[in-house]
Amino acid sequence: MAQRRRIEPYWYAIGLVFLALAVLFVYHLLTGFMPVRAALIIFGFAIYWYAICILAGILLGTWVVARLAGRRARAIFEAVVPAGVRARPLAEVGLPPEVEAQLARRKLATLGDLLYETGLDPRRLGLKLPAWASVKAGLSQAPDVDGAWFSDAPWRIWNPDHAWGGLLWMMVLGLIGARLYHVLTPSPSMAAVGIYSWRDYFRYPLQLLNFRSGGLGIYGAMVGGLLAVLLYTRRHRLPALAWADLAVIGVALGQAVGRWGNFFNQELYGRPTSLPWAVTIDPFHRLPDYAGFSTFHPAFLYESLWSLLTFGVLMWLYRRRGERLLPGELLALYLVAYAIGRSLLELVRLDSRAVPFLGLETGLAVATLVSLLVALAAIVAVVARRLRRRRLSGG
Repeated sequence: MAQRRRIEPYWYAIGLVFLALAVLFVYHLLTGFMPVRAALIIFGFAIYWYAICILAGILLGTWVVARLAGRRARAIFEAVVPAGVRARPLAEVGLPPEVEAQLARRKLATLGDLLYETGLDPRRLGLKLPAWASVKAGLSQAPDVDGAWFSDAPWRIWNPDHAWGGLLWMMVLGLIGARLYHVLTPSPSMAAVGIYSWRDYFRYPLQLLNFRSGGLGIYGAMVGGLLAVLLYTRRHRLPALAWADLAVIGVALGQAVGRWGNFFNQELYGRPTSLPWAVTIDPFHRLPDYAGFSTFHPAFLYESLWSLLTFGVLMWLYRRRGERLLPGELLALYLVAYAIGRSLLELVRLDSRAVPFLGLETGLAVATLVSLLVALAAIVAVVARRLRRRRLSGG
């Protein structure tokens, strides 16, 4: 009887998160109830649901990326190191008893366990320099052990710790990029605080830091996040495009969860509608031109569901067709998928900045124009690389 495949624990977390959100939204549809923005107040400091949703999405997405990286590292390790070598007891390495005891506390019992962790990063062993020197000496003398397996292992590039290590880089540069994008393309509702164009931010510089009155632009976050991936991978000698492919899987999941922050903030809703799934917006949060309406398209829900679908497709392609894809193609697919979803979303969204032409509003949302350009660039890049590869292979 074939062994059943173990379900990754993050699937349970994803299921619970979206089940809770679905129950909350159904309750809202039945009663019109809308939670307050602040989830709790600690020592006078408010913790907002918006921030909780974004943080939950980031952590959940990073967890998935780390697990996928770990699986890939393990697969490379098992393909490179023979099973007979992996199964040999750790005692054969001839380590000092105290070092062997330290490794045992970390549940390392075989030569394979030691090689895998050492190949990822010797610091994962938690040993001080003298103890690590004895481990290195023991591995160097162990029969059938290639020195590259613990000096520059091929599975090193998929150390799952890099998912968490690069997270801070992506959050900082992504936040900067997102804010810059918003500053350069402020939404019409920013007129309420005296911001009509990007030039007004220089007249009122404090508004640059006023995140509560202005938002973040997703395309700016993408540029900042991609720059973070490039910088981090360059510093740690990792394949940038391959890690970007992995990262966008987590980004899509993070967006699917994070978009629910707009529900709690009662913002970024769509045009008025009486559809059964319309979201009810309190009078205080309605745009002035729509003060007479109470129910609107749940634009946040549409984007969340589209992002969740994108996550599922990316995950399926990575798990089932990853070997056939060139590095960077999952990244391109994510960009195209988001661009399509965002362009469709702009058909119902309110408060979008339109592209001006000769001082006149064209009616074309800036996000739609950017989406079309991003999708076109991604498609051209994929086609060009595929044609170049075919030409070099003589096919």
